[in-house]
Amino acid sequence: MRIGCCVNMVATQPDGIGLEHLGTLASSGYDYVELPLAQMMALTAPQFDQLIEMVESSGVPCEACNNFIPANQPITGDKVDLSSLTDYLDKALERAFRVGAKSIVFGSSGAKNVPQGFPMEKAWQQIIETLLLVDDKISDRDITIVIEPLCHLESNIILNGHEGLQLAQEVDRKRIRLLLDYYHLAVEQEDQIIIEKAGDYLHHIHIANPNGRIYPRSDDGVDYRTFIKNLKKAGYHKRISIEAYTDNFSASAAEALQTIRHACG
Repeated sequence: MRIGCCVNMVATQPDGIGLEHLGTLASSGYDYVELPLAQMMALTAPQFDQLIEMVESSGVPCEACNNFIPANQPITGDKVDLSSLTDYLDKALERAFRVGAKSIVFGSSGAKNVPQGFPMEKAWQQIIETLLLVDDKISDRDITIVIEPLCHLESNIILNGHEGLQLAQEVDRKRIRLLLDYYHLAVEQEDQIIIEKAGDYLHHIHIANPNGRIYPRSDDGVDYRTFIKNLKKAGYHKRISIEAYTDNFSASAAEALQTIRHACG
């Protein structure tokens, strides 16, 4: 499996992207970096060109993007602006393509959280319509959208792997797949049988020590090996991104990479 890292959660610069950590990822031996699309969309064209140069020169490719749709582009409720959303998606998908991303994570709690009093069934259908719109826009590109079920601490819809799988099945498009996050599974106390049930729909993984959502360590008492064993049993051999917090990125990143590689056997 290829092991990557989401750097926006440990970003120290005002842009919130985390590019300052590329050197550490390279020296630690990470296979790829996962960059936040919404934050990259805030860059000017020259700034984005510079970002691409930095990624290319780092030797650590950007193979995935998280933070797909920002909260100011709602996709549920009465305030959905289809024209504005379509314009955002066109530009965001173009930037994801240019930076080299193969997977785009659709968690986007701020955009998809359902306004109070709005019918959940209607919101569900709005999310399906958004995913179908995105699918049309990536039909000629080597990009897959992965639905990320979040948890009740972050969202009020699509709160577990079973709901994420149901959504992917209802959308029924080959480029709309599923992500499972070890942290979210733990928070929701969801049985890992969902890995087997997801089967070929499973296309991307996030992982962290669920006790504080921090970087994994070999001595933290968390059973990463069983989780990864279940992934392999289900035929999953794609990407795993570490998505976590730390106060010491250089040390934590290296330790986490070795921990997850060891768990992968």
